[in-house]
Order: sequence, then structure tokens, then C-alpha cells
Amino acid sequence: MGLFHQLKPIEEGINFFYRRSEVIQSNIANVDTPFYKPKDLVFERELDKSLKLKRTDPRHIDPYGGEKVTFKEVTLDEISGYDGNRVNLDKELGKLAETAIMARTLNETLRKEIGKLKLVIGGR
Repeated sequence: MGLFHQLKPIEEGINFFYRRSEVIQSNIANVDTPFYKPKDLVFERELDKSLKLKRTDPRHIDPYGGEKVTFKEVTLDEISGYDGNRVNLDKELGKLAETAIMARTLNETLRKEIGKLKLVIGGR
């Protein structure tokens, strides 16, 4: 287990929210595109799995068989508008705000964890 091992879930979370904001922004950009179906990323279940069981020794059996935390893009089946477009602008803006708050929280957590490591390394 390396010194920066505890930072990996935070890094993956930040990557997820960065990619999710790109997907949501794409949905918003296509709000007037006929027959466009909004997309989202699925991640919470994988994050939950990665946080519940931890290996504390390399000799322990990996509970997920070495499966890397991943997220995938899914197409949402929302109710369509008059032109077949399924983007709900209010919903997308809400998700974008939620994503920004979560990313900001993880960035703050990462900053604090790095501060702790600096304290340990520097002894101050």
C-alpha cells in the first residue's frame, strides 16, 4: 500500500464528476436538437463497492477480483417534447449544479488529504 493509496478514490471521484459535467453540458447544448436523447454517467454503485471493502494487506483476496472502478455513459429515457427531444433543461441544470458541488467537495477533500501528507512528510 503506497503513501498516496487513500487519494485514489478521491481522484476517481473527481474524474467522474469532470466527465459527468461534460455529458450534462452536451445535453444542454442539444436542448434544441430534434430527437436528441439525454445521457448521464453511472458511477455510484461502483464507488460504493470500492469504498465498502478494502484490502489492508496484499495477501488478502481482492473482493472484486481486481475490477477497476469504472463508469459508463447511459442514455436516459425521458419524456419527449413536441420535436422528439428528450432533454429537460431544468433537470439538466440541477444535475450540473449538483455535479459542481460534489466536484468542489472532492477537491476540498483532496486538498486536505494532501495537506495531511505534507504535514507527515515535512513534520510541521
